Amino acid sequence: MSFKESFIRWWKNDYPATCASVGGQAVMEGVMMKGPACQAITVRQPDGKLALVTRPNREIGKKHKWVKIPVVRGVVNFGVTLYDGVKTLTDSADMAGLDTEEPTRFEKKLAKIFHTDPEKVVMGVAVALAVVMALALFVGIPYVCMWLLKKFMGDPWLTIVYGLIRIALFIAYVYLTSRLKEIKRVFMYHGAEHKSIFCYEHGDALTVENARKYTRFHPRCGTSFLVIVMIISLIVAVILNVVLPKSITDNFILGFLVKLLMVLPVAGISYEILKALGRAKDTAIVKILKWPGLMTQHLTTQEPDDSMLEVALVSLKAALGMEKPLPEEYYKEETPEEAAEEAAEEAAEETPEEASEEVSEETADTDKPENTVG
Repeated sequence: MSFKESFIRWWKNDYPATCASVGGQAVMEGVMMKGPACQAITVRQPDGKLALVTRPNREIGKKHKWVKIPVVRGVVNFGVTLYDGVKTLTDSADMAGLDTEEPTRFEKKLAKIFHTDPEKVVMGVAVALAVVMALALFVGIPYVCMWLLKKFMGDPWLTIVYGLIRIALFIAYVYLTSRLKEIKRVFMYHGAEHKSIFCYEHGDALTVENARKYTRFHPRCGTSFLVIVMIISLIVAVILNVVLPKSITDNFILGFLVKLLMVLPVAGISYEILKALGRAKDTAIVKILKWPGLMTQHLTTQEPDDSMLEVALVSLKAALGMEKPLPEEYYKEETPEEAAEEAAEEAAEETPEEASEEVSEETADTDKPENTVG
């Protein structure tokens, strides 16, 4: 293939695929999978049953052709993934029966001002807070540390130390959050997501037995993306310190603004590198480039159990548009005998206090006067 043909294929992101491209995200007690046409969320409810919801993908590229431009598409994908990720986490918590926060008075006022749904305001506020916290932790703190160290060292070592502080903070953050019980389960579902996708990409039947044998480390993982962002931002920072005039690099505020402005271009470049590594053959150089991201996944993924693999596979089947993605028992019609048996079990589990409350409610309803027409 000529250079021109390769360039056109990269520009259009038009590569032959042996199977449909799928991606995913671990959520609260479940997994979200995104296929060619839709995304599916499957969660394990407290009673052990599976809950499945699907929704169509947002086709931003069809409305706006410019979002398919290289690097730009990475920035757009980063923003969409961030917003959808927060919404998916909230939806999964609702599906799993976990307590979720109601919109605050401030958020309700914003919804009224902008004539929108309070839930969308909550999503927007959550995304904004996540971005601010991430910038403060991974840009602000390292930059302040770099500025304080200016008395003791100069560039390029100072910029390299800035990048190393960012990487150290990222690893420490991931490690500390992985110690939380709830997050550990999310990381186990993260491993289930990767194993299921590997199973699909290798052409195996989508069963728990087949998925179990695969590794939980995937080269296209979001963790690998973040590691690439850290490395690329370090390289870009070194270049900018050479190219930019001292009047900018030696100014605390202007230097910080430059760091902020480079976040989106770096994300776009990192996206292109991640995609290229995912498509590339495993040569020695490619393996070296993949290694940092795969090693970091030791922190962000855990070995899942079979029940988690089942959840991930249901989401994957639904995202691929397969019929009846849930286990067979979910499609069996309930017989009258089974319905009666289930009702008897529910009645047996009911406490005397609940029964007395229901009786009192029925008595209160009979005491209400009937509506009359004047």
